[in-house]
Amino acid sequence: MPAAFSTRFKVRYAEIDGQKVVFNSRYLEYADVAVTEFWEWTGIDAALGAAWTETEFHVRHAAIDYRKPFVLGDTIKASVRIERIGGSSLTQVFELRHADTGELHTVITMVVVNVHLPTGKPIAIASDVRAFLEKLAG
Repeated sequence: MPAAFSTRFKVRYAEIDGQKVVFNSRYLEYADVAVTEFWEWTGIDAALGAAWTETEFHVRHAAIDYRKPFVLGDTIKASVRIERIGGSSLTQVFELRHADTGELHTVITMVVVNVHLPTGKPIAIASDVRAFLEKLAG
């Protein structure tokens, strides 16, 4: 998956078990770190203001393909891309690779739903937000 965006971070001691392997639950945390940095990288907040900040994407479904564990001291290169834009949802794909070897360790596919923050209810993606997202999708 060639992605325009990626970020790197190191596996920390608190993220591993007794065998120095990353706990399974941490992979979703890694996706959260990556997508937070992805949104910042896009500049969508500054570009769209309230159209972006009055809604938020909440996780609806996540599928994790664990191919090889990360261990203490590994540096992870996390890539993020938007695979699909629906009426009120996005499908995002995260690839977690070993930063030094490039080997693919984990693929996370996540469906997130656009939620109107004042009401807490799902809402269609606004047209200006959609246009911005479509430039990022691929």
